[in-house]
Amino acid sequence: MSKPPMARLDRLLANLGYGSRREVQAMVAAGRVVLDGVALKDAGARIAVTSDLPARMTVGGQPVDPPAPLTLMMHKPLGVVCSHTEAGQRIYDLLPRRWRLRDPALSTVGRLDKETSGLILITDDGPLLHRIISPRAHVEKRYLAHLDRPLSGGEAAVFASGSLMLDGEDKPLLPARLEVVDPRTVRLTISEGRYHQVRRMFAAVGNHVTTLHREAVGGLELPPDLEPGAHRVMTPGDIQRVFGA
Repeated sequence: MSKPPMARLDRLLANLGYGSRREVQAMVAAGRVVLDGVALKDAGARIAVTSDLPARMTVGGQPVDPPAPLTLMMHKPLGVVCSHTEAGQRIYDLLPRRWRLRDPALSTVGRLDKETSGLILITDDGPLLHRIISPRAHVEKRYLAHLDRPLSGGEAAVFASGSLMLDGEDKPLLPARLEVVDPRTVRLTISEGRYHQVRRMFAAVGNHVTTLHREAVGGLELPPDLEPGAHRVMTPGDIQRVFGA
């Protein structure tokens, strides 16, 4: 069994966004950092970084934030951008302020555009992020879309053909599955992540998406009790479900 990684206490808490190392050292000196019921006094002490640390350590009386790697699921609301730099309210603004200062930084796994809601994953685990978005992984994404006009009837065959070309591209889309809910409501499952792909697919067949909501990533579905703007730390089982569809 491999030993857990070790980290200096001041560096660990600084990387979790609790402040500069000098600020963390002051917190430790004031007895505000407690591990297994004992106030720590040495900011340079080396701490085992284990997944159960939030159950064992408190900072200012509150459980310490989960150490890296941290992966979240969020119910992205409308009107929020998935960017660190784009103007407007950002998805990261919905997280605790401290989490925006973490190192390594949290990043969305792919993006949903400003006018799309639903399930999005956020992580500081680079290998996991690239594993999910890799074209070789073919992790499926399922969307619920409402359309401006009724379906013509041939869309499912076109999307499943693997020959649909998007405007401005020279490579056809991989086959996608269309489930008709009603003449203007569909579920579409894709295994790629091209720019505005779902909206552009319907534009290619002469329709327009009026609302778009992502219901699932792989085998992980958006929990019905996760309200817009809310997030939840993903368990190992949740991560497995992403690859289990």
